[in-house]
Order: sequence, then structure tokens, then C-alpha cells
Amino acid sequence: MFLRAAPREARPRAAAPSLAYIGIAMLLKNLREEIDATLARDPAARSRLEVILCYPGFQALLYYRLAHWLWEHRWLLAGRFVSHIGRVMTGIEIHPGARIGRRVFIDHGMGVVIGETAEVGDDCTIYQGVTLGGTKLTRGAKRHPTIGNDVIVSAHAQVLGPFRVGDGARIGPLALVQAAVPDGARMVGMRARSLGARPTEATSEPVFQPYGIGEDIPDPVARALNGLLDEVTSLKARIAVLERQGATLASDEERPRLGIGASGNGAEDD
Repeated sequence: MFLRAAPREARPRAAAPSLAYIGIAMLLKNLREEIDATLARDPAARSRLEVILCYPGFQALLYYRLAHWLWEHRWLLAGRFVSHIGRVMTGIEIHPGARIGRRVFIDHGMGVVIGETAEVGDDCTIYQGVTLGGTKLTRGAKRHPTIGNDVIVSAHAQVLGPFRVGDGARIGPLALVQAAVPDGARMVGMRARSLGARPTEATSEPVFQPYGIGEDIPDPVARALNGLLDEVTSLKARIAVLERQGATLASDEERPRLGIGASGNGAEDD
């Protein structure tokens, strides 16, 4: 009210700089939190200066924060260029459109890829070789996973698809995750199974499948279970036929013992 009532010449002009100071203070606070998170989760880190100078995960987040700010303000090319520089300098590729929370620790980090629509919550830990990727090509749609708070994604794990990984989940090394993960779950293991040869017939247009995974690929475990069910059904039918044949033979053997002839009159024909 005072600002509105005062003449334009008498209005204080320190409001805009104070907002800038607040923004800088918040940025420095977030950076200190990320440095402290690195110190807390990596016993090899000895000082904040060492984290700033020698930890590519922290440096990649610095590049990402700047690139994300440019992306949010519609400087799309500049944002992509800054993220590219961060990738060259650190070996960690984070799209400027991704959303990353506070106190995220990227350990070692070489080969980490975080896609455009990926979201990473607070207090997460990501190790080297992790991919938060998408399996669809729909532009503008949600294509990448959403990682909850306090999630650990171990080395070379692949989390592919627009689903959510619940808070406190643990993704083991080399795990391939393609479905939603509940809170606190532990996901481990990856096993490649043959799905047969690709069809050789010509198509009108070449079809590209990101990461070699499509929605029409059958689940090998479900296909094996369906094969077992078909086999069990066939065996049950054969057992039913044998039981009927056994019952017929047993009745034929019982007739002479009971004195029943072929005519059924109780006496054998001469």
C-alpha cells in the first residue's frame, strides 16, 4: 500500500535487486545441499572443494541447472548447447527439459543418460551407465520415467518407459525395468531371451523401435507359461481318454467273473 501511495519518484528501487539476491541465495543453498549430499554418500570425498573440482556428477548438475533455466525461458537451442557442453566435459547427458530434484548424487556418472521428460525426485542416487530412457516417439508426450524420492539406481540399470518408480525403491545393477515399481521395492536381474527371428516381409515404411523394444513384443515368460498350460490341457485330455478306455476294459473283465454273457442273460451261450 505504501508503494502504491508514494509518488513514482519516491518509490524505492531496491525490490528487483533484492529478488535477485534471494534467487542467488537459494541457488547457493541448493548447491551447498548437493555438495553435502555428495560428502555424506561418498566416503572418498574429503572436502567441498574436492567435490566442486573433481566430481563430474556435481559438475553435470551445474551444467544442467543452467541449461534447464535457459530451456524454461524458451532459449531452447542455448539450453541444448549448454547441456551438450556438459556432456562433453563430464560424460553425463542430461536433457535440459528433464526435472531433477534436490540433493541428487550422481556417483562416477560416466554414461548416464537422462531423457527430456524424465523426472528425478529428491535425495536420489544414480550410478554410472544408468539410462532413464523412453520407448516411444510421440513428440510432446511423456516418454521417460518418473523417479520418486530416495531412490537408488545402480550401475548400468536401464529404466525405460513413462512409468513411476516409487519412493525408496532400489534398482539393482544391470536391471531392465519396463513397468511401474511400487514404493520400497527392490528390482534386480536381467535375462535376455530369444523371441525368434524378425519378420522378413517388406513393410511400407521402415519402423524404428527405440532401444529395440516395441509394445507388440510378447513377454517370453508369459509365452512359456501359455505353452505349459497348453501342454497340461493336452495331457489332461489324453488322461481322460485312457481312463475311459480303462473303465471299459475293467467292465469287460468283470462280466465273465460275474457270470454275465455277451447276451446279458446270465448264462454263457453254447
